[in-house]
Amino acid sequence: MPASNPAAGRNNSPGQPTLRAIDRVRIARDPQRPGTLDYIAELFTNFIELHGDRAFGDDQAMIGGLAAFQGRGVLVLGHQGGANTRENLARNFGMPRPEGFRKSRRLMRHAEKFGLPIITFIDTSGADPGIGSEERGQGTAIAESLLEMVGVRVPIVCVVIGEGGSGGALAISLGDRLLMLENAVYAVASPEACAAILWKDSSFAAEAADTMRVTAADLQRFGIIDELIQEVVAAHEAPRETIAAVGKRIAVHLDELLAGWDPGDPASVEALLNARYAKFRKIGAWHEVS
Repeated sequence: MPASNPAAGRNNSPGQPTLRAIDRVRIARDPQRPGTLDYIAELFTNFIELHGDRAFGDDQAMIGGLAAFQGRGVLVLGHQGGANTRENLARNFGMPRPEGFRKSRRLMRHAEKFGLPIITFIDTSGADPGIGSEERGQGTAIAESLLEMVGVRVPIVCVVIGEGGSGGALAISLGDRLLMLENAVYAVASPEACAAILWKDSSFAAEAADTMRVTAADLQRFGIIDELIQEVVAAHEAPRETIAAVGKRIAVHLDELLAGWDPGDPASVEALLNARYAKFRKIGAWHEVS
């Protein structure tokens, strides 16, 4: 049986009760936590949703479209689950299928063509693992979305607002800035899956969550995210305040990126892409031992 993590309970804002990583996982998964459509409704105007991947169909687990953010035209993308069973069934519990990732790739190309910055909201337990999705090329669709995103020639700001799980989250996370709410999580697998792999028992999910370092504070310390956005209370308890706080931070980072970017200047575009490439290349470290 794994020992409990002595570091459990760290990563708490002043005045907040002590929370383990698994507590933040549960908060991130709360069905009442604001989703992408809530952020779009509060932060954007003139949203026009775009549908379909031009190959198979439309995936309602991945929302995307044109909008205005503080008076500037942008493209917004994000995962969308549901607050109840009916909505979750319609949106496949926020788990995109291949057509969702192909839609996101198509929309990113659209943004590049018209010089529109991209803003994404990450909130999914992972990509759909069903047979149909595998038959339609799920892995390839995720890989192609990543390849498109790393090379798209416009600024990108990404925000983890809930559960950021596996390739389903990563597929729209490869931006110039990656922000994360305090009670969001971001990981290669769920704590339950990790526990089942390591200890053959998913009941050790709490220990797995501590070990995996899935919290925003952990990821900020490792240099994976660019900013932790504090939640005075859990986002679903103060949704409008949380969304407003996220909007302010998006605006700051987007303004910084736009200040050094000119779509008509190849040198500034190249500098943007080089910085994006360097950002992800420097994540992690390893050492050879004899």
